[in-house]
Amino acid sequence: MEFQNSYLNLGKNFYQQILPTPVENPQLLLWNQQLAKTLQLSGALNDDHDRAQILSGNRIHDSSTPIALAYSGHQFGHFNPQLGDGRAHLLGELFDLNKRRFDIQLKGSGATRFSRQGDGRCALKPALRELIMSEALHALNIPSSRCLAVVSTGETVYRDLPQPGAIVTRVAQSHLRVGTFQHFGSRGDTESLKKLLDYAINRHYPEIDVNADEAQKALEFLSAVSNRQITLVCHWLRVGFIHGVMNTDNTTISGETIDYGPCAMMGDYHPGTVFSSIDAQGRYAYGNQINIAIWNMARLAESLLPLLAPEQDAAISKAETVIKQLVTDFTKAYRVMLANKLGFAYSDESDWHLIETFLGLMQSNELDYTQTFLALTQMLNGNRLTEETATILKSWLPDWLQRLGISGSVDEITTKAENHQQSATSIPHEKTDNVTDAITRMQHANPAVIPRNHHVEDILERYQQALLSGKGKQQAQTQLEQFLSVLRTPYCETELTAQFQDAAKDKDKGYRTFCGT
Repeated sequence: MEFQNSYLNLGKNFYQQILPTPVENPQLLLWNQQLAKTLQLSGALNDDHDRAQILSGNRIHDSSTPIALAYSGHQFGHFNPQLGDGRAHLLGELFDLNKRRFDIQLKGSGATRFSRQGDGRCALKPALRELIMSEALHALNIPSSRCLAVVSTGETVYRDLPQPGAIVTRVAQSHLRVGTFQHFGSRGDTESLKKLLDYAINRHYPEIDVNADEAQKALEFLSAVSNRQITLVCHWLRVGFIHGVMNTDNTTISGETIDYGPCAMMGDYHPGTVFSSIDAQGRYAYGNQINIAIWNMARLAESLLPLLAPEQDAAISKAETVIKQLVTDFTKAYRVMLANKLGFAYSDESDWHLIETFLGLMQSNELDYTQTFLALTQMLNGNRLTEETATILKSWLPDWLQRLGISGSVDEITTKAENHQQSATSIPHEKTDNVTDAITRMQHANPAVIPRNHHVEDILERYQQALLSGKGKQQAQTQLEQFLSVLRTPYCETELTAQFQDAAKDKDKGYRTFCGT
């Protein structure tokens, strides 16, 4: 294991060089073996003791120079010029098997000059939540940071109630944020902005010529980052993920999901779904996430204005062109995503009425988002819809089937498939290939299981209680590992999947998530 430290070359105004604060009794709780293998760490950290010492910050590897990164950010629409890593230390960067560079960061590793009177620590539950949710999103084919390990500290963290402390090791393509560019843009530090732009291009966008004209590469960079936001947020919407705190300091330049504090999953479909306890106005509700992503890209554009053109009006005009195109492209991508969930190869204006009608039926009848799309997928495989779902969708289903090129009534199609007792490709109708293609698209777009909020909370509570009491630790560990094994294969059903597919009995009424700080 040999850390690289490329951030150090940016200059001291980009970070604070500071060691993690040692903890009392670090113990390795969870180790992501698959990720460790990808990062070529299998033989580098020899045992659980070594892993706990290094990944708690108690021991610093010879090649590591820990730093806390500086950045600013808009938090719920209000600009804060001085944020930064208040409870995180970047140990350095490692290369994976494919020669890709990744940051290795400790979260909950102690205070820095960016802590703003915080204790710099992380409680156990938020650390475990980050591991569960990031692994789930990664398996759902959504760009995300990941967790290499969770280490308990043997210390108590004080929030509303005393809680056991933990440190999570986060792995990301980088920790550059929109807020990083805002940090220097808001200060009028054009030289640092140029340096940051070149670093970000070299690290994430090699297709952009870093030696090109400053204005040209800044414009291409803004467009490229915006495109990654389209991909990311449409994936969130595809599976019902609600980030909960889409501040600009949580918006990565790489297009990865980062910061899993108040995140949650939508059960019943409703665009206004929000669970974050700190989002009283619903700014970051499920259905607002596209608009917020566009807003965040406009803030990135503002930071880049000094590089886009010497004259502000010309720079604004260039930025507005990119943002207007982003709005158009986001709308198109969102519609294509929903079309794929319904099995369509493409989406045109005539499809949108069909899609909107379906979403309206789900919303007005409080249908579960994941279960309903999965039921339609399985219906094409010969399974019958539940009586309730079939009744609600009765007037819509014939139009959907016709759009897929499938003839016959719903009952006829499912009955024929059941009688044949064969796969979806054997449903007898005139255009079999249409069904085969539709099922393939739907199976890729619609997971069989998601990290349901009530299951996540149950796992977290059981694990914490076992750790505190010293009783049932092995059982809690097994339950967590079983949950993770199911979440890591979300598009196929295993013998354990059914244990975690059910929606919450109370439909998540009153459910709230917290940021963990």
